[in-house]
Amino acid sequence: MPDLLSVSELTELIRRSLEGGFPQVLVEGELSNYRPSSTGHLYFTLKDSSASISAVMFKNRLRSLAFEPKDGMLLRVRGSLSVYAQRGTYSIVVEEMERSGEGEILAMLEERKRRLAAEGLFDEERKKPVPRFPETVAIVSSPTGAAVRDILNILKRRAAGIRVLILPAPVQGAEAASVIARRIRQANHWQLCDVLIVGRGGGSLEDLLPFSEEVLVRALAASEIPVISAVGHEIDWSLCDLAADLRAPTPSAAAELVSAHREEVLESVRALGHTLYSTVKNRMERARLLIRPFSAAELEHRFRSILQPRLMRFDAAKDALIENMQERAAELRRRLDLARTGLEASSPLAILERGFSVVMPIRDGKTGAAIRRAADIKPGERLVVRPMEGLITALVESTAKKTD
Repeated sequence: MPDLLSVSELTELIRRSLEGGFPQVLVEGELSNYRPSSTGHLYFTLKDSSASISAVMFKNRLRSLAFEPKDGMLLRVRGSLSVYAQRGTYSIVVEEMERSGEGEILAMLEERKRRLAAEGLFDEERKKPVPRFPETVAIVSSPTGAAVRDILNILKRRAAGIRVLILPAPVQGAEAASVIARRIRQANHWQLCDVLIVGRGGGSLEDLLPFSEEVLVRALAASEIPVISAVGHEIDWSLCDLAADLRAPTPSAAAELVSAHREEVLESVRALGHTLYSTVKNRMERARLLIRPFSAAELEHRFRSILQPRLMRFDAAKDALIENMQERAAELRRRLDLARTGLEASSPLAILERGFSVVMPIRDGKTGAAIRRAADIKPGERLVVRPMEGLITALVESTAKKTD
């Protein structure tokens, strides 16, 4: 008969046997019952067609996890066995987790990445800028996929004026890469758009493999039309991301990128319009405050207070001008009278009016010049005496010099 053991003793024996006998295990199985805990640890079950085993991955190991686990995935985990004595269960404490076959795929992609990079297909110098305001955007993707719907919804909301062209292509399967590459070449040949969006929604590493195929990467690098790669979710990656002119973390982000500038300009215009409206409104309010104290009567009073002094100055200037003109006219009249008096006093007629006469000789039947000296005339000569009125003819009897 075996020794009698308590439950604790038996469980401890099992724990030592399992944990000591399996310090490291590499297990492949289907993920099920996946349930992240509030503490950050991951609890799940690995199973195959005949059995299942519990597993846990503590949060300090999650930094090495390059994908989001989902039920139904085929996983390969590395860890150790651990016994939970209180429940009498055992589980795998996972140190590393990868999708089954992912290691070989990643190695293949890394080798392809190095080879294409050596050819310069990923160089930043060859990348083209995405147009600031594209008129036409072409989408190379599955026309029924969620990626296309997301892009269309965002473009309709952010930039309804952009023309959208859908170039249908499968995004999964053996033919996907060659068809997508052909669509890119067709878009360039016919100059169908200003920018190309190539992508799909999220998926497994195997699902995204077409976007790392060499034929597609070369078509992207050779495109004259700027290409945005929008493959999967933010944590997903493909070689298309490296060859494209711009990488978007999601298809929705790609739609935001091609409409971002337009939205920024619209926001700037709206902001400027709001600023202009506020400025005009504030100035109008200030103007209302400034004119509020001025009624019509007050404005008239102020106008008259400004105008009245000027009118008074004008009237004073007018009066002074008239007075000066009158004084000048009187002065001129006085001078005129003096000139007339002097002229009249100098007139021969005025002398004749005072009783004087002009005596002129008659010689050869003609009247000569006025006689000024007695010596100018001889006795017997005839004279003409001209008083104020009429003429007198006289005969000279004698002449004599003036005596005192």
